Amino acid sequence: MITVEVVLAWPDRAASKVLTLAEGTTVAEAIALAGIEGSGQCPAVAVHGLLAKPDQVLREGDRVELLRPLLADPKDNRRRRARAGS
Repeated sequence: MITVEVVLAWPDRAASKVLTLAEGTTVAEAIALAGIEGSGQCPAVAVHGLLAKPDQVLREGDRVELLRPLLADPKDNRRRRARAGS
């Protein structure tokens, strides 16, 4: 058995579940078992901050991070800040 954490964070709150799973459990299986509300709207997943595929096998202590969609384009934000500063 392994212990992993599945996390989904919003700007004002976070949801987290610690799960004990069988060895060989995948990212997709862990997300389904966690049952965190809103996880279906997440376009990407990371394990310890690195993008992960749904079929990636988890290891002891992994932290599965559900990534929310971007609300603003980072490049546009950077351009806007650069214009305001000059």
